Amino acid sequence: MLKNIILFLFIINTANASEFLVVQSTTSTADSGLYDFLLPRYEEKTGIDIRVVAVGTGQAIKNAKNGDGDLLIVHSEDDENEFIKNGYGIERKKLMYNDFIIIGPKKDPEKLKYKKTIKDVFETIKIKKLSFLTRGDNSGTHKREVLLWKKSGINHLDLDRNYYIDAGRGMGATLNMAASMDAYTITDRGTWLSFNNKQDLDILFSGVPPLHNQYSVIVINPEIHQHVKYKLASDFSNWLVSNEGQKLISEFKISGKQLFFPNYKE
Repeated sequence: MLKNIILFLFIINTANASEFLVVQSTTSTADSGLYDFLLPRYEEKTGIDIRVVAVGTGQAIKNAKNGDGDLLIVHSEDDENEFIKNGYGIERKKLMYNDFIIIGPKKDPEKLKYKKTIKDVFETIKIKKLSFLTRGDNSGTHKREVLLWKKSGINHLDLDRNYYIDAGRGMGATLNMAASMDAYTITDRGTWLSFNNKQDLDILFSGVPPLHNQYSVIVINPEIHQHVKYKLASDFSNWLVSNEGQKLISEFKISGKQLFFPNYKE
């Protein structure tokens, strides 16, 4: 009898331990340390193991379309809406936001800090042939950068490749390259605040509406991929946008500075 009870408890514990959820995510939420702050609290509360695959937004969406995950957290609204329109996602919920910033040498030789619009900034970068690093990886940040060039009346494909340099890397690696080259680039503020190798780089331009950076959470459709853990994914999604989840997001800070601002509304 005792052996049967022990065996039963072992099976229950093993089953509980095997419950996990795969989140396809943009890199910035991982690189900033947000998940290291949030996930232990949810895992302690529920016993569910959250496994994050941190890649560029484009790759995360591609992975989700292939069914390689249960939940999607990214920051590219047009792609997210298309993802849902094509039936891959159940619902897009606004989760939080921060902003994109242009960083470059602290000395700011071209006075980008005093420019009024992102168009003024990008035109200066083009005309002065300032070294600018693009991620070139189809990430949410890369997509926004390309859109900003377009809105500035500049085709990024026409830029001089001696100065418009394709890093082909994630945000952290691109920032490291920018620091070593004294170059310019675009990044999300969360990754910048958590970045420890700033060297002679500084924020040169920020705070205008086109640089708004919205993050969303989407549950992957189990009708497309039957193995998707819809209940677990929905529970986690609901927790992220609950009062508790949103409060925790607002409490995540580095050196006293808030990295993400929760903005879920029903």
